Amino acid sequence: MSILYDWYENPGASTDDKEATLHPRIFLNGKTGTKTLCRKIHERSSLTTGDVKSALDTLTQLFAEELCEGRSVHIEGIGYFYPTLAATEKVTRKTPHKSIKLALKTIRFRPDALLKSNLIHIHTNQSKYSNHSEKLSEVEIDIRLKAYFAEHRMMNRRDFQELCGMARTTAKTHLVRLRQEGKLVNV
Repeated sequence: MSILYDWYENPGASTDDKEATLHPRIFLNGKTGTKTLCRKIHERSSLTTGDVKSALDTLTQLFAEELCEGRSVHIEGIGYFYPTLAATEKVTRKTPHKSIKLALKTIRFRPDALLKSNLIHIHTNQSKYSNHSEKLSEVEIDIRLKAYFAEHRMMNRRDFQELCGMARTTAKTHLVRLRQEGKLVNV
């Protein structure tokens, strides 16, 4: 199987005199969970699926312990995992008690060179299906909303998405703008 992708315009990059530049975005082909990984490791080794699951559970615990100590974790052939932090509110040099105004942001991953070299022979195909948002002006959105609310009392994000032919993130961006402009009220 190959990686499915489509081309998307770079946000904020289009201008009237220049053609917008594009970037490829992958359509993920599903997920592989722990149960499947345990079964596949069992098929390729002398370990039982229970042994693999136990090892993965222990690895999860060890990861958490090491990351909580501010250490990166390197698994040869896979990559490096390391924690990143974020401020929970605006912090300046004069802010008192800065240490209580931060939280874990995420765990970052940097692939090992070996993992990247094993992916050198990937195959890609452009998707037949497009999940792009319709390009609507603010006026066109307002017109669609007016027609919708002539027949309905309420709308959720999914209704707005379908009404305007938008992807989830684009719809959320427009809904925030419409609320800020006072055109919609979050109930």
